[in-house]
Amino acid sequence: MLYDAYELQRSMLAGASAMANFSAGLLNNPANPFAYLGGGTVLGSALEVFAHASAPRGKPEFGIDFTSVDGRQVEVHEEIVLRKPFGQLKRFVREGVEGGPKLLIVAPMSGHYATLLRGTVARMLPTCDVYITDWRDAKLAPLSDGRFDLDDYIDYIVEFLSFIGEGKERPHLLAVCQPSVPCYAAVALMSADKHPCRPLTATLMGGPIDTREAPTAVNTLATERPKAWFEQNVIATIPMTYPGAGRKVYPGFLQLAGFMTMNLGSHMVSHWEMFKHLVQGDGDSADATMRFYEEYRSVCDMTAEFYLQTIEVVFQKHSLPKGEMTHRGRPVDPGAITDVALLAIEGEHDDISGVGQTKAALTLATGLPEGMKHYLMAQDVGHYGIFNGSKWRGRIAPVVEQWIAGHAG
Repeated sequence: MLYDAYELQRSMLAGASAMANFSAGLLNNPANPFAYLGGGTVLGSALEVFAHASAPRGKPEFGIDFTSVDGRQVEVHEEIVLRKPFGQLKRFVREGVEGGPKLLIVAPMSGHYATLLRGTVARMLPTCDVYITDWRDAKLAPLSDGRFDLDDYIDYIVEFLSFIGEGKERPHLLAVCQPSVPCYAAVALMSADKHPCRPLTATLMGGPIDTREAPTAVNTLATERPKAWFEQNVIATIPMTYPGAGRKVYPGFLQLAGFMTMNLGSHMVSHWEMFKHLVQGDGDSADATMRFYEEYRSVCDMTAEFYLQTIEVVFQKHSLPKGEMTHRGRPVDPGAITDVALLAIEGEHDDISGVGQTKAALTLATGLPEGMKHYLMAQDVGHYGIFNGSKWRGRIAPVVEQWIAGHAG
């Protein structure tokens, strides 16, 4: 019933959004005399904000067509190099550019699409041959595709790294937020096996390696109720209108609602500022805010088994830092990591993964020489600023590039 109610509301808002958008265009049309009256501009701007906020959204495009390599502009095109039921491996091919360290960027499976890391990809393209995990929206995966849980996630990471590194040099790994735990587990398992494609470096950014450190509101929410509560209250069944009909999921719209509620005041201020920019005719500023929310509101579903296992293993039992995490019955031993250089990055003002949670990865890697560990505290940076925006481009990415270059194999 939860998903059906959401679909009904979405359908109603889609019509209202279209009508509001039409009315805003009419009121702001230079040929309309009312467009030159204060009331018409204000009303038109208000309708435009509403239309944008209530419009239905699908999967965004990366839209990265060019990059700069050694001072020259080169074309970029996307290529899907490996397809799996719940995700595909995408490569950003730089036309005419050969070589460069191979970097797998692992996008979060936490309700948003991989395009949330558009800025991460764009910044690393000048120096790296970039691949990214493009996770599938669970509502589009038929039941015949089977299950997908945390163990499967780890298997995917191992397979993707193996594909990238097969017959070539060992790749590099960069995990943003949620995938830090499964990526760290994959690195530990591959290290224990002396897998030839284990990464040369693993960069973990704002990830919940040990959520007992500086717990945030997200951590508290996950621990104050038992796993059964989440199963009964936030898991929904995909309706018949989607290919994944009948699949149990944690809906992306619930994740979005949770994130919006966490910082409701700032989101309201952002929309108020957007409205004022439109009234003042500052289209560039209004467009910047709209672009952010177009990405932020584009959400996808997670399989119920993946979501519930993550809640239990990462947030409630703290299995990894306690040395109790297993992968298909096999212990995950961070001490097995002996030659994968680890870089842990945290934001001073991160309200999703608290300070110290990611740094714990360095402490757990007891078999790794200290010279192969590095920690970066990004001053005056929040969660999203770690991997996007000017501070990521100017202060954080150069450290990542240097770390990769310094451990080129």
